[in-house]
Amino acid sequence: MLLNQYIDHTLLKATATAQQIKQLCQEAIRYKFASVCVNSAYVSLASDELKEAEVKVCTVVGFPLGAMSTAAKVFEAQQAVNDGANEIDMVLNIGWLKSKQFDLVWKDIEAVRTTVPNTTLKVILETCYLEEIELIKASELAMQSSADFIKTSTGFGSGGATIDDVKLMRSVVGNHLKIKASGGIKDYKTAQAFIKAGADRLGVSAGVAIVEGSASNTDY
Repeated sequence: MLLNQYIDHTLLKATATAQQIKQLCQEAIRYKFASVCVNSAYVSLASDELKEAEVKVCTVVGFPLGAMSTAAKVFEAQQAVNDGANEIDMVLNIGWLKSKQFDLVWKDIEAVRTTVPNTTLKVILETCYLEEIELIKASELAMQSSADFIKTSTGFGSGGATIDDVKLMRSVVGNHLKIKASGGIKDYKTAQAFIKAGADRLGVSAGVAIVEGSASNTDY
């Protein structure tokens, strides 16, 4: 698979404008990225921009903290799919995980999974906040809840993806789930390293710079 097909071309900043979302979509079409990843308010716009393209529309749910009610996540996911989203990246409830309220974490993910059964579901673990045993448990819970992917980071936490985290996640889920690495991937060499470590998808705002082989100063 070519590198561009691993990339979720991402713009999740609060200041993102409609024009910037349109530009994101045009870049995704030009470089044949796997998807664009936008906040849910922009799903309809992205869907319209990409209606003649093979690029998918990805959006985030419960973003970036994961600490809202399950009902809120369910509603947001359903609305996003109604608006044209093909993929959902939902944030796991990190506080519940750290409180060892594992049934709540599992039911939170499962509720979204049940609501959008035909939509690719990625669960963001926010690895920078997790101890190793918590990362293992979070990966297991996502697998138990029939997610399609586990994802390292929101890009808004205290740190992004690491090679070690991706390797650990892969060791837990094997071939049962795919892995998305995100946060801090800004150049071609780093992108290749994450794919080699086991990532199936890369969430980056530096997609153009990465495929063109140049560095980027973007945050995500």
